[in-house]
Amino acid sequence: MSALEGVTFPSDSSTSAARTVMADALRKADPVGARAIENETNWRRNYLAHFRRSVEAGVGEAAAAHSIAAEGLRSAHGLMRFDDLPLDEAVRGSALKQAFHTRTVEGTAEAETELTIPYRGERLGGAALVGQLETWVAAGVITRSAADAVRTVQDNPQWLRLEGDTVVVLGAGAEMGPLRALLRWGAQVVALDLPRADVQERLRTLATESAGRTLVPARILTNGDDTGADLLTELPGIAHWLGGLDGRLVVGNYCYADGATHVRLSMAADALVEHLVDERDDTALAFLATPTDTFAVPAEEVRFSNELYSSRSRLVRTPLRLASGGRLLQRHYPPGADPGICDALVPQQGPNYALAKRIQRWRATTSRAAGTTVSLNVAPATRTRSVVKNKALAAAYAGSHRFGVEIFDPATSNTLMAALLVHDLRAGAAPQAEPWQDEAVNAAHGGLWTAAYDPRSALGLAAVLGIGALRG
Repeated sequence: MSALEGVTFPSDSSTSAARTVMADALRKADPVGARAIENETNWRRNYLAHFRRSVEAGVGEAAAAHSIAAEGLRSAHGLMRFDDLPLDEAVRGSALKQAFHTRTVEGTAEAETELTIPYRGERLGGAALVGQLETWVAAGVITRSAADAVRTVQDNPQWLRLEGDTVVVLGAGAEMGPLRALLRWGAQVVALDLPRADVQERLRTLATESAGRTLVPARILTNGDDTGADLLTELPGIAHWLGGLDGRLVVGNYCYADGATHVRLSMAADALVEHLVDERDDTALAFLATPTDTFAVPAEEVRFSNELYSSRSRLVRTPLRLASGGRLLQRHYPPGADPGICDALVPQQGPNYALAKRIQRWRATTSRAAGTTVSLNVAPATRTRSVVKNKALAAAYAGSHRFGVEIFDPATSNTLMAALLVHDLRAGAAPQAEPWQDEAVNAAHGGLWTAAYDPRSALGLAAVLGIGALRG
């Protein structure tokens, strides 16, 4: 048994757990794919192909996609533990060691009543925002549906404060999270993050200077700082506290950590939302999908990519492909693919990151099918601290514009994605026919879906070009 406390794997090996979960996810829909995972001898090197297959197996077969999501979650919940208890049993309160009451911070600012998005030193609203949205669409940076959704919010500014909802922001301090935007707009939020003095002080300052109302958990029992809560070790207490709040809850998972801890956090959040939806059937869910994953992509984005590919100079592409044995600058999609498969998984991020994000996509799929309101939107690649601390990724980001990919600043990304969250909670859009189509709607992929070349076949060149830019 792992020496870690709280939400843990059944052993110290996250690799073993990941292989089991992915194989179980595919077992009914794609038994050949499940056996391939079980026979894989180099998971850390070859996991990319298996994660791709788990997407492809559900394209064109809605029942298969739902089976993969449901079976993957079932397996993960069966494996994970909370101390010595099954995870789902613990979250229901049998492992309750800490209790919380609510501390409320009322903001002192006036609420913003117009949607504006910061971009390259300016704050865009009105016609300027519309113009930028159209520029992004024309450049293949966001989908038409994403631009239309933001314009709908712009036309309905009364939506911004999300009156009647309480948005639970798990990982409140995350750079990609919606907390800052929601508080500027006057919303009521739960800011849940670690009970560390520096983290809680930043949240209190932000809450006080905002226009919203911020609810934070404060301890009733002993141990630790007065406010904040650890999702990994205090999950039952958090579930009990949130269950007692008034009004509809919108629970958003914006947690991030390095390595296997990210999977543990994703599972803690998943157990929490499953419990809350069971207890309060009006609960809504929110997630951000990473663009560095595998997605089925609509024909419109495929056509955009293929037109770019045709316009690129063969004088540059052909020698590089020959010198690399065909590994560099591969065509992104075959002509006429509908849908295409954008495989932008990045080896540097590792299999734990892939699994943590896949769990969130599976939850969105199963919950949406059960009638729960779900917001899951693909966010653009963003210069967050967690990404740029990896030198290889920082270099690739610096050179990515050479391949039609725009890397966003955190302030632009988190406000854009907060606006899409507001749209999803207020516009009442019906689910699509297949889960992959739900993921494609409102995607702000930053250009990864429409790039001329397969992302991994251009990543190394982008990094080489980016090193020069960073040094400059």
